[in-house]
Amino acid sequence: MSKKKAVVSLGHEALGYTTLEQHDAVRLTAKALADLLEADYQLTITHSNGPQVSMIHKAMTELRRVYIDYTPAPMCVCSAMSQGYVGYDIQNALRSELLNRGIAKTVSTILTQVTVDPYDEAFYEPTKVIGRYMSKEDSETEIKKGNYVKEDPGKGFRRVVAAPKPIDIVEIEAIRALANADQVVIACGGGGIPVIEQKHTLKGASAVIEKDAIAGKLASDLASDELFILTNVKCVYKDYGKDTQTPISSMTVAQAKDYIEQNVFGAGDMLPKIEAAIDYLEKVPTGKVLITSLGSIDEALKGKTGTVITK
Repeated sequence: MSKKKAVVSLGHEALGYTTLEQHDAVRLTAKALADLLEADYQLTITHSNGPQVSMIHKAMTELRRVYIDYTPAPMCVCSAMSQGYVGYDIQNALRSELLNRGIAKTVSTILTQVTVDPYDEAFYEPTKVIGRYMSKEDSETEIKKGNYVKEDPGKGFRRVVAAPKPIDIVEIEAIRALANADQVVIACGGGGIPVIEQKHTLKGASAVIEKDAIAGKLASDLASDELFILTNVKCVYKDYGKDTQTPISSMTVAQAKDYIEQNVFGAGDMLPKIEAAIDYLEKVPTGKVLITSLGSIDEALKGKTGTVITK
């Protein structure tokens, strides 16, 4: 019997928010991933990078302020750095956990580029806040460079970048080859490095890609049997955070679309996950999506918690 292929999308809970938090968090994350491997899944892993890429962007910007000969790192470079840094921690923690269980398996991180449309509407209305707080003078300098900034009253100004939709995963054949060889692959970290195709050249874009959107894209491109979206709640809720909050144990794509029409899901948290599930299932109708928390994955696989979405 062949193994089930699954894409696992890791949220902030799996990584923490600082270097020390991440070092500790990935050890627990590795145990959950190892459990899935022992349950006979072939895993391709993607992850968030919001706090990590923001930290790197701040560091590179401050370096330029102290040493004027340095050139500030563009967003695409910061994204690449975060992929390597997070992937390094995950693959080492998972490799160690597997060896402790007597399992010898290669875990690899693929630096992944994802093409985006330069005319995507997101470039005209950036929404993703990143980096350090700036003074009004610094913000005006950023605006002169053609960048967008947003004021946080009482705190200062911060850079804002676009979140365009992913088009193609450039390294998908390499990812697929490793997955088909039953290797553990970490790819498309932080949504992937957004790039724009210019003839035979890929030019980095000043943007970020939603990690949920790329998780759905990755799962459909690999024709995965399942997509696990691990977040900070045990399941999807209707009326989340209200007195009328109720868990949704399962839903179809049609029901999910109805819920979206009713504005059931938060635009900044659960909605992108539901949209990613729909995108994946419309391309892989036999697939299954499970949304739950990292610590609840075992119970969710037994049907005791979590939200299952099918076509």
